Amino acid sequence: MGSQSFEPSSVMDDFLQKSGGCAVIDGGLATELERYGADLNDPLWSAKCLLSSPELIRQVHLDYLEAGADIIITSSYQATIQGFEAKGLSEEESEALLRKSVEIALEARNIYYQNCNDCTTDNAGDGKIFRKRPILVAASVGCYGAYLADGAEYSGEYGHTVTLEFLKDFHRRRVQVLAGSGADLIAFETTPNKLEAQAYAQLLEEEDITIPAWFSFSSKDGVNVSSGDSLFECVTIAESCKKVVAVGINCTPPRFIHGLILSIKKVTTKPIIIYPNSGETYDAERKDWIVPTELSKEDFVSYVSKWHEAGASLFGGIDKQRVHQFAATVRSCKLPEVYKGKGIMYVDEVIKKETRKKVQMIAGRRFNQLPLELVIRSRSL
Repeated sequence: MGSQSFEPSSVMDDFLQKSGGCAVIDGGLATELERYGADLNDPLWSAKCLLSSPELIRQVHLDYLEAGADIIITSSYQATIQGFEAKGLSEEESEALLRKSVEIALEARNIYYQNCNDCTTDNAGDGKIFRKRPILVAASVGCYGAYLADGAEYSGEYGHTVTLEFLKDFHRRRVQVLAGSGADLIAFETTPNKLEAQAYAQLLEEEDITIPAWFSFSSKDGVNVSSGDSLFECVTIAESCKKVVAVGINCTPPRFIHGLILSIKKVTTKPIIIYPNSGETYDAERKDWIVPTELSKEDFVSYVSKWHEAGASLFGGIDKQRVHQFAATVRSCKLPEVYKGKGIMYVDEVIKKETRKKVQMIAGRRFNQLPLELVIRSRSL
């Protein structure tokens, strides 16, 4: 998008409309990198592979696209200029690696589109999906706690030890570089406290960032964000920022998600993002996740329709092995056939009482006030 003017909300609205009303976000990048043999026991975490094995990052992005993901998130979550400098890199080299994280994702998208052109069917025999569709690249920005690499990103307790200006200065150059690297949007992820959300919102305005953003928060109790700050106040910050086009929850146990969606809906009219973890908790001493036994991946996938009915429209968090099933479940929640396809013809269709419930569930608040019988007038995309 460069320096062109844009209406931020239209970016996500257009994407969701062309995607049928909801979309699939990729899953854990780090998990899949480890499946390929990457050692991520490092303060840089998955960003370490930007230095050692960028080809693995590209392959994981491609794997997720072939499994059905509509949005891929870059490997920059824990990639900070300060973190790279601690490894002995210069500021210029650090900025180049941030750009590289976006370039790798863009390359994966281009390769995928070329494979779609070369493939004669949407679905390969091995389960891979080759269907040319709108795909977004989201440049990931992790919180200050992620840079600390001590588990603080899951507690957010540093909000009492740093200032708003400190956080803005910490994130400023990284946000500038990522915004100018060709990504479609910036994903501010796993935000654990109100102060950091304020820092992000102010940065977007102060730096006149020319691509939209989403804010996603983490929660440990299903009521507040991880630090204990009010979810209501955090979402209000996102709702008030014109450059934020979606808001939601990530890295949070699935059992909390339904209630959190309902809470978010009370504050914002923006699309709601949901990409939880599998219910695990982080052990800072072991630097590892403790995974519960009560939730299977099949259960996780089955939650999608419930979350969609509650009001979410962007879903992710599942591992690569389950993305195909996950994507199929998400697509079963999409708009009726009248809305599907590359272009939508002008249509006048009376929706009967039994159909309207499904339309409400899928389209959310846009149809909530319509009568039981209505006329849909869909405009060509």
